[in-house]
Amino acid sequence: MNIILLGPPGAGKGTQASRLVESRGMVQLSTGDILRAAVKAGTEVGTLADEIMKAGKLFPDELMAEILGEHLDGIPLSKGVIFDGYPRTARQAELLDGLLDARGRTLHHVIELVVDEDALVDRITGRFTCAQCGEGYHDRFKPTKAEGVCDKCGATEFKRRPDDNEETVRTRMAEYRAKTAPILPIYAARGLVKDVDGMADMDEVSAAIAGILDQAPARLSKQA
Repeated sequence: MNIILLGPPGAGKGTQASRLVESRGMVQLSTGDILRAAVKAGTEVGTLADEIMKAGKLFPDELMAEILGEHLDGIPLSKGVIFDGYPRTARQAELLDGLLDARGRTLHHVIELVVDEDALVDRITGRFTCAQCGEGYHDRFKPTKAEGVCDKCGATEFKRRPDDNEETVRTRMAEYRAKTAPILPIYAARGLVKDVDGMADMDEVSAAIAGILDQAPARLSKQA
C-alpha cells in the first residue's frame, strides 16, 4: 500500500512513519532526507542539489521526480511506500502519478494528521531534553520526577531547541498550510484524503492510521 503522510512540524508525523516502517515493513521516502544524503555523499545529484539550495533556488520538479523514481526502482512492489514531504504542488502530484503508473504502483491513501494550532504551540514550546542522554521531557505533559534531575541518567543539565518558540511554530504552521493547500483538493476529488486527529495519544493515532490502511481504499484510479 502506498500513501502520502501529511502533518505540520510537531504533529508526530515522523513517529507515525517510523511505526509504519517497523510494523508493516513500509519504506519511507522523504525528499528532504534523500537530498541531504546525496549532498553528504557528494554524488552528482548531491552536488547539483547543494548548488541549487545554496543559491536559494527551488529544486526542479522534474529532477526531484527522477530521483524519486530511482529510489522507487530499488523498492520491491511487495513493499508499500510512505511519501513524506512530497508532493507539495499540483505539478508534483502530476509527476507522482506518472512515477507510480510507470512502476505498476497505485496511491491508496493521503493521510493528514490534523492539529489544533494553539495546542500544538503548547506541545512544542514545552519540550526539552536531557543534555547528557537525550531523554525527552515536557514542562506540563512529562516533567522530570525530581525537579532539575533527569529520570533516566540523573544529569542536571537540559536543553531546548532554539526554534521551539511560538513565533517559529506559527510560521511553520502557515508554511505547511500554504504547501498542502494546492494538493489536498486534487486527492480529495479522488476520495483518497483521510483525516486523523494528530492531537490524540500516539497509540491512538497509530490505531487510527492502521484502521485506514486496513480498509479497502475508496478509489484506486487516479481519475476523479
